[in-house]
Amino acid sequence: MGDVDLIGRLQALPSFAGIPAEELEWLSAHGRREQGMAGAIVAQKGKRIENLWIVLYGHLAIGVDRGAGLHRVMEWHTGDVGGMLPYSRMSGPPGNAYFEEKTELLLIYEKYFPEMVNQCPVFTAHTVHVMLDRVRTFNTSELQDEKMVSLGKLAAGLAHELNNPASALVRSAKILLESLPKADSASRLLGSAVFDDERREAIERTRLACLEVPMDRILSPLEQSDREDEFGDWLMLHHLDPGFAASLAETAVTIRALDDLADKMSGQTLEAALRWIVTGCATRSVALDIERAATRIHELVAAVKRFTYMDNLAGPDSVDVETGLRDTIRVVASKAKTKGAAIALDVEPNLPRAYANGGALNQVWLNLIDNALDAITESGHIRILARREHDWIVVRFIDDGMGIPPDIMPRIFDPFFTTKPPGQGTGLGLDIARRLLRRYQGDISFNSQAGHTEFVVRLLIDQNVSKPINQPAADTTNA
Repeated sequence: MGDVDLIGRLQALPSFAGIPAEELEWLSAHGRREQGMAGAIVAQKGKRIENLWIVLYGHLAIGVDRGAGLHRVMEWHTGDVGGMLPYSRMSGPPGNAYFEEKTELLLIYEKYFPEMVNQCPVFTAHTVHVMLDRVRTFNTSELQDEKMVSLGKLAAGLAHELNNPASALVRSAKILLESLPKADSASRLLGSAVFDDERREAIERTRLACLEVPMDRILSPLEQSDREDEFGDWLMLHHLDPGFAASLAETAVTIRALDDLADKMSGQTLEAALRWIVTGCATRSVALDIERAATRIHELVAAVKRFTYMDNLAGPDSVDVETGLRDTIRVVASKAKTKGAAIALDVEPNLPRAYANGGALNQVWLNLIDNALDAITESGHIRILARREHDWIVVRFIDDGMGIPPDIMPRIFDPFFTTKPPGQGTGLGLDIARRLLRRYQGDISFNSQAGHTEFVVRLLIDQNVSKPINQPAADTTNA
């Protein structure tokens, strides 16, 4: 016979309204009440839970830190059922379950589950629904946490990549503002001089030479210094400001072109012409630097928009695999540069489009490339190959790192398993990647040995769309 007071308390719980009285009596007779104060741990992370709990009153929760910060992934209030449930394959909670406030539980030990299934069919059915809801909640939470970690990687890479062009924009804008008054002064000075057609043509020829592409190759610091010295000597020989030397050395103008100009004029007239040419070229050069930096920022933002599929609704789509891979490589470029790593992308020409979700697929690419970067040593290599194989698109990620130890290979796709230090990995990336791929009938596998680890992703070809875009087949990023 059960505890009458306890049976009454169970009957008073709204969530137990449909549970027959005889089942509540069985629960009260086989359960054990336990109280806990706020902050006490009721179940430890990863440690098997051996009982079902019914919250008679109070509040408890599971807190998890998967690399995106500690937060609650599941909570229980008065009347809720949790812990180990019949038919559940749960091995242990993903984080510590703790009391938020003073709480009383009714515990049903796992050894009573077979009898409970027979004696309490309505309550057992209720626990099955609870279990399904719990699985959905955990899966949603895990995916959201992994997305947050991916977003953090994306933000870190983007901040690093945007910093250089943004700094160049600021620097070049300041130089341009300083150059404009000089350009105005040079124009006025030149306008006050009198030139015939022959002199005007000489000035124009020198200006055009100055505006050409600076050099057909990049000069070493020593070669650049020698070139500046050469122009400085020429300027002093003609009694002109040697400060023009550095600006002239940055252009394609030659000493011969300057000699031709000096043959047509000299003194203040030559200096006025040269000052106008140099300031004009310098201003144009700074404007080109601003254009290049702004273009770089525009390209990065466009790549991030494509990577995140900001303009697309979630769901299956026809996905260009090559574009996603290229955008992902661009996102991780800063990390690759830090390690001096080389990422080589080799895509079969006219690769068909895949049936998948673009945003989810890019999350898979980011996880696999990021893992490969963590696995390789300094100046290591990563190769990404994408080919059509029958009705599949097969993408291989190959790195020359140390390889995966044989003893952990069977656990590589287990949730929460990671070899990274605390706070640097959630242990969910590969598990979620596999789930995302299988959602669209794709899959992932791997093989590994020292110096060669290969993850293989298989995607269904979208049979309704052919790929008209013919992009370059190979690309290499060296950092």
